[in-house]
Amino acid sequence: MSKQCCRCNVQKDTIEFSFNKRTKDGLQAMCKQCFKEYQSINREHINKQRRETKALIVLIADERSLLQYVASPHIEVFDYIAGVSKPTTIIYDNAIGLASNLIAEDGSVGIRICADEFCKHLIKRFRKPVVSTSANISGFPPPKVFSDIDMAVKQGVDYVVNYRQDDSTPVEPSAVVKYNKDGRFTILRP
Repeated sequence: MSKQCCRCNVQKDTIEFSFNKRTKDGLQAMCKQCFKEYQSINREHINKQRRETKALIVLIADERSLLQYVASPHIEVFDYIAGVSKPTTIIYDNAIGLASNLIAEDGSVGIRICADEFCKHLIKRFRKPVVSTSANISGFPPPKVFSDIDMAVKQGVDYVVNYRQDDSTPVEPSAVVKYNKDGRFTILRP
């Protein structure tokens, strides 16, 4: 027997769904993989003590991946990305193929293409984007170096990568830019 997942819309064997005695067929509406992704995003909001309506961002490895998560991005976006030197998160309308609780109420999503080689390789190994946010509790300033990250944040995540933890080079938050339907960019955070 098979069933279609309500999130990824893929027809899967019923063994890919958890049991739910309250539903007509006795199975969850989401497949186990989609449900796991959905829960991990909710856990991130709890860890950062932020409202669930405040969106997280998506990290991807390359420009080609953008086409999987944004419906019809304008060609000018790629020129803009090529011209920036600072890590930049771009807010796009018409998000697709992502967990529903990762997409903002207006259908937009923030996506950053990673320049760091370690992050690129990690994302490629996962074969899917990585959900990200700043490493601070909501309302507090973002850390400039790893040692500034609050212990509660470190303990609240599934895994802390043992990479560049001793790097004392201070970093600034990424720029945030909104790509508008009229083809213009609005800088939200320089």
